[in-house]
Amino acid sequence: MATASRTPAEIRGSIEANRAQLAHSVVRLRGEVTELTDWRKQVARHQTEALIGAAVAGFVLAGGVAGITGLFTRRRRRRR
Repeated sequence: MATASRTPAEIRGSIEANRAQLAHSVVRLRGEVTELTDWRKQVARHQTEALIGAAVAGFVLAGGVAGITGLFTRRRRRRR
């Protein structure tokens, strides 16, 4: 596309078309970002996965705390 062969009116029209397309893309992107960052909606949509993840995390954390506590109590017993 040679710019020299286009008239100023064609260039302005092209700029306006690009501007309108960009505005539409920004609005669409803003909507997608809003939907993806709505954590309540994501948790509601993936409730089963969230519950499984919370259960696994709780099990790991509880096991980790119990394991560390067990290490400390074993050391105390050995010292006696």
